Amino acid sequence: MGVYSFARYDPAFYGEPRRKNYPALLLQRSMKVLTHETGHMFGLTHCIYFHCVMNGSNHLQESDRRPPHLCPVCLRKLQFSVGFDVAKRYEALEQFFRQMGFEDEAAWTDRRLEKIRRIAGN
Repeated sequence: MGVYSFARYDPAFYGEPRRKNYPALLLQRSMKVLTHETGHMFGLTHCIYFHCVMNGSNHLQESDRRPPHLCPVCLRKLQFSVGFDVAKRYEALEQFFRQMGFEDEAAWTDRRLEKIRRIAGN
């Protein structure tokens, strides 16, 4: 079980105005923290190997710098723990990112999928 609050991811919490991109910003921040905390629930610790959503953070700016994805080490740990098809996971993530308008994340995911398919010979 996990508990999560949106409060500290809202610019208004810090006395800052909510800008036009507020809904997308809140969704991006929420995705990262929920992915991070769910990773802990499945046994992942803070990542020290790569730039990863499982990196620790001590403040909002550090949290914002984290990518929304797992590094190869953490992805493999999660796959071992839970068991899933990595390519199917990335396909679903790419579709979600495109649907939400997160083109940078969708492009990163697409590049990752290309590499996986190339290695698998598909």
